[in-house]
Amino acid sequence: MRIGLIGTGRIGSFHAGVLAHHPAVSSLVVADADASRAAQVATLTGATAVATTDEVLGAGVDAVVITSATSAHAELIARAARAGLPAFCEKPIALDLAGTLAALREVERAGSVLQLGFMRRFDAGYAAARTAVRGGALGRLHTVRATTSDPAPPPAAYLPLSGGLFRDCLVHDFDILRWVTGREVTEVYATGSDAGPAMFRAAGDVDTAAALLTLDDGTLATATATRCNGAGYDVRMELAGEQDQIAVGLDDRTPLTSAEPQGPPAPAKPWQGFLERFAPAYEAELDTFLAVVRGEAANPCDGREALHALRIAEACERSRERHRPVRMTEIAEA
Repeated sequence: MRIGLIGTGRIGSFHAGVLAHHPAVSSLVVADADASRAAQVATLTGATAVATTDEVLGAGVDAVVITSATSAHAELIARAARAGLPAFCEKPIALDLAGTLAALREVERAGSVLQLGFMRRFDAGYAAARTAVRGGALGRLHTVRATTSDPAPPPAAYLPLSGGLFRDCLVHDFDILRWVTGREVTEVYATGSDAGPAMFRAAGDVDTAAALLTLDDGTLATATATRCNGAGYDVRMELAGEQDQIAVGLDDRTPLTSAEPQGPPAPAKPWQGFLERFAPAYEAELDTFLAVVRGEAANPCDGREALHALRIAEACERSRERHRPVRMTEIAEA
């Protein structure tokens, strides 16, 4: 297959390397708003660099991978759909519901394929947790605790473009909560703190956030996130049931030190970033996308799945702003 990749930043460069070495990919065409960056990635991977998105879409590609700036996702998804090309896109589709729904309508009108990049669905730990929960190994699930902690804040210029901590970061936790449990969120109560670096206050964002989520079977879930976790990159999920409890993301690299005298030692090499922690999952999601394009697999995460996660993030942002619980029925679905 001939694959086009639009956007050669950090995640785009990683995906280009994966695609260039995939046995199902015969050639790779890349483009970026920064032509020199696209040329560098092409040199490193053996891809062909072109100047514009039009050239990618017109290069006889069988599918496109969209890893551009978030602000361009919706338009690129729509253009791929109109060109009849299957598309893989990093989350989000758009930073608001209106833009998300408009892009989804283009995809559905064209009858094309859109797979969203929620890589945690392809992580071995989360997959094992899903099997345990849905197979009844934990008994009745009553509590879920999810956390995402970045080791350092992003550049200040990124914050106004990110959509905020709930939409940019915790949206992964909202998606994986639905995927692991098979349940829907019915109500949220969320808050946040901007007590850290001043750039968060300047952007109207928060550096730390917490949400209490009620699921449709009565299970209670908490989801917390921070941009300021100096110990390292910490992504975990704990699931507790009446019979047992399990944890995802708990290993010898988890940036967590026990205060107990007989507890495990501090990790010698804690996780420092998402590409390191989730590299196998990123590779697996692209492998699955290529199988979807070949007609050998069903789409594991279509655009409507991204919409569900975004709606939860929207409800949390509304709850934070209005200091009250928000029912999911308050957030538009279509």
